[in-house]
Amino acid sequence: MLKKRIIVCLDVKDGRTTKGVKFQNNIDIGDPVDMAAEYYRQGVDELVFYDIMASARGRGPILDLISRVASKVFIPFCVGGGIGSIEDIRSTILAGAEKISLNSQAVKNPHLISEGARVFGNQCIVLGMDAAKDETAPSGYRVYINGGRVKTELDAKEWAIRAVELGAGEIVLNSIDADGVRQGYELTLTKMIAEAVPVPVIASGGGGTPQHLADVLTAGKADAALIASMVHSMGYTVDGIKRDLCAAGVPVRR
Repeated sequence: MLKKRIIVCLDVKDGRTTKGVKFQNNIDIGDPVDMAAEYYRQGVDELVFYDIMASARGRGPILDLISRVASKVFIPFCVGGGIGSIEDIRSTILAGAEKISLNSQAVKNPHLISEGARVFGNQCIVLGMDAAKDETAPSGYRVYINGGRVKTELDAKEWAIRAVELGAGEIVLNSIDADGVRQGYELTLTKMIAEAVPVPVIASGGGGTPQHLADVLTAGKADAALIASMVHSMGYTVDGIKRDLCAAGVPVRR
């Protein structure tokens, strides 16, 4: 059985790490460079850096900040936010990212997924998907963009399948309903997407205890769990969470 990954997410706004609830009321919680170095020390498997305002403001990635974060970590590093062209992908990789997360820009220009995969490889292109419950959508979940502020016509399951067909090698699936609430991941949504696509699915949104991670990595069929609040402000450490998961019989990287 493949070992599950623990990934820490740094949501960045105006150069600072921020955290909100259901994509709203974000507060400043620290310097992303220092935080990345600390989570690397704790043994995190991968790091995700999202510039949460880049697409909404119509600008590209902050390459200097990405480079400074990359200099502190020697693990897979995924960057998203405002990456809207092959040139943006190339410059972000040159700044130190191993993976590129395409979310709003992928919805607006699906060709970016296929072209990015062709030029840089499927393993480099990650679909970031923000989804929320919507009874009018075929799967019961709808895709949102621009930091969860704009509703689209895309059904979550249909979009996941299409993105993988276009070349996405991984999906970071964030439940808007569960984001920052710390009551557990959206297991129904995660399992549905994980069973629909042949690539790894990373569950995001709702992690509050190690048991929540165990649930989504087993019942939810996620390949990895993304955390933020747990290590940012709830007193947990990455190595402590991994010990708890091992004790629960969940295979994780140590």
